[in-house]
Amino acid sequence: MLKWTVFRVTHGSVDRKNYSDSALILLGHGSTLNAESAAPTHQHADELSRRGQFAQVLTGFWKEEPTIAGVLRGAWAPRVFVVPLFISEGYFTEQVIPRELGFPATDGANFPRQRKVGDQTIFYCGPVGTHDSMTEILIARAQETVAKYPFPRAAQPRDTALFIAGHGTGNSENSRKAIERQVELIRACEIYAEVHAIFMEEEPKIAECYSLAQSRNIVVVPFFISDGLHSFEDIPMMLGEPERHVRERMRLGQPTWRNPTERKGKMVWYTPSIGSEPHLPEVILQRVREAAGIDG
Repeated sequence: MLKWTVFRVTHGSVDRKNYSDSALILLGHGSTLNAESAAPTHQHADELSRRGQFAQVLTGFWKEEPTIAGVLRGAWAPRVFVVPLFISEGYFTEQVIPRELGFPATDGANFPRQRKVGDQTIFYCGPVGTHDSMTEILIARAQETVAKYPFPRAAQPRDTALFIAGHGTGNSENSRKAIERQVELIRACEIYAEVHAIFMEEEPKIAECYSLAQSRNIVVVPFFISDGLHSFEDIPMMLGEPERHVRERMRLGQPTWRNPTERKGKMVWYTPSIGSEPHLPEVILQRVREAAGIDG
């Protein structure tokens, strides 16, 4: 069996430098339909603000106020580090956000990740979802959920098919690469009997997990930053939960998927998304440190 060696940012490897001359901007997708979509962005901004390492900690969104361009206007520090709380290097992180930040137009190819605007330097950092520690988070999410809901008995990883669920999009082939990379890394750990990628808008689709899985036990981990409408509503229905049940549970403030649920001869556990992980501020700081190294 291969040894599971995953970089863990919580073990003191992250830069603790004081960025007192810098503003940190956390960018989320946001939603006009679900306020919970922005919760992880605010959660991590509050934590990093509490630590006092930055002169400013601000939040901006694609689908909410303040907008990406709007929050940038509120940053007055000489250096501005922009960290996208997104999963992949895809359409939003490689095209939409750079455009809104005023970087040169790009079709997704490499582009300069810092630019001078008067006396200010803007650093555009990599997305949190491509950080090496995501492998550990995904495995932990799966194991924690099964341990929390062991009925009728705790499923053992060697008897379980693990599915990493992503959005997928035709706008950028990079969108699915982050999910497929994690599938390869988790397979190499040789923990689970099977590891597969499934998507909302690309093949294989979410509902195909039942035909793909050889194992009776299935654990589905949504590789999303927030428990928004996709992970809280859409995916449970794609897994076969009746819409009326999902709507009623949402109305009552209950989980929309009951762990485990037997469906098509499989026992299915469904986990929360990864965006509320307490160590994500460390990942954010790591992305800042990497970007700061651009200018020596």
